[in-house]
Formats: sequence, structure tokens, C-alpha cells
Amino acid sequence: MHIVIMGCGRVGSTLAHILEDKGHSVAIIDQNPEAFRRLRGGFRGRRVTGFGFDRDTLTEAGIDQASAFVAVSSGDNSNIISARVARETFGVDNVVARIYDPRRAEVYQRLGIPTVATVRWTADQILRRLLPEGAEPLWRDPTGTVVLAELETGASWVGEKVAALEGAAGTRVAFLNRMGEALVPGPDTVIQDGDIVHAIARAEDLERINAAVAVRSEEEH
Repeated sequence: MHIVIMGCGRVGSTLAHILEDKGHSVAIIDQNPEAFRRLRGGFRGRRVTGFGFDRDTLTEAGIDQASAFVAVSSGDNSNIISARVARETFGVDNVVARIYDPRRAEVYQRLGIPTVATVRWTADQILRRLLPEGAEPLWRDPTGTVVLAELETGASWVGEKVAALEGAAGTRVAFLNRMGEALVPGPDTVIQDGDIVHAIARAEDLERINAAVAVRSEEEH
């Protein structure tokens, strides 16, 4: 695929290198030519100086042949406008925009522009490390209604089937992390020592789910 990236900061340059290593052709846009110094010496993609929402700049970057467009500059407005131009003017279906304001990210997500709200994501990641106990969300949908959460199951659940935990907690287990590898459980999958259980649920149910899982541990003592 040919992929156009707007913004040659740390995220943009990292994406460009990863995508090129995977065999894709890449064009990266930045209004500051000095930003291209972040690209490695052997980078073969196009370096285009300009604004990502400018049609001539996008054309120079090969937007007409692009399968995807990514906007990861430091400005919310520039990112969303560029993403809309790529989609609405040039017909690129696969677009993603980084948005720092989570409230605006939710609005644009509902309008059909996939967004990454970096402030919310970063806050969630930090909270997971500060408060490892309980069901801290690993992911949430743009509305904040549905979350993926890591459950603190404890040793009391070792040897029990995943179906039993689901019944007790009233939720669905999405996957287990077992010895560093993801495992999608079946009805007869048994929880082993060291398993990390990830559940998908409504955000408002997390406290209840965590309490239900913890009841078994309390009963064991």
C-alpha cells in the first residue's frame, strides 16, 4: 500500500519507518523541513514540505494512489481538517487522526473519522501502573460506554473454568494473557496460575464486576 502521513514528529517518523519496513511505500508531510531529520538515512519514502490539508501538497505526496492517510501533527485542527480533505476530496477511506482533546475526538469519531485521543489513552496507561488493583480499562470505545478491562482474579480462581468466572461476574472474558501470549478461551478453558484475564463490559459495570470477582477471594479466607 501507499500511505501518506502528515506530521514528522516522533510518532509520524516512527510510523513511517515501521510501515516502510513492512514493505509499504510512504510519503510524509511536514511544514517544517527540519522535521525530516528524524527520518533515518536510508528512508526511501517521499519527504513533502507543506501543510497536510493543502490539496497540492497532498497531490505531491501521492494521495491519489494512497490506501491510507494518517494525521499525527501537533495540532488538532490541522489533523482533523487534513483527514477530512483526504477522505472527502480524494476519497481515501482509511484515515486516522490524532486528537489531543478527548471530547473532540469523540465527536469526530461519531462523524466517521477514526481518532486516537492521546491524552485519554496516556492517562489510562499511567493509571493502570499506579493502580494495578481492580478493573482499570485497557481500552474504551469513543463514547466511553464499553471498555476492555484487566481483572484481578487472584489465586482463588486458579483451576476454575472461564465460564464459571463469567457466570459469577456477569460479563464476557475477551481473552487471557498466558505466559506473554494471548489466548481466546473456550467454554472449557481452565484458568491457570499467572493468567491475566481481560473482560469486555460496560464501563458502569466495572465496579460491580470487580467486586464479584473479589468475593471468591474473600470467601477463601
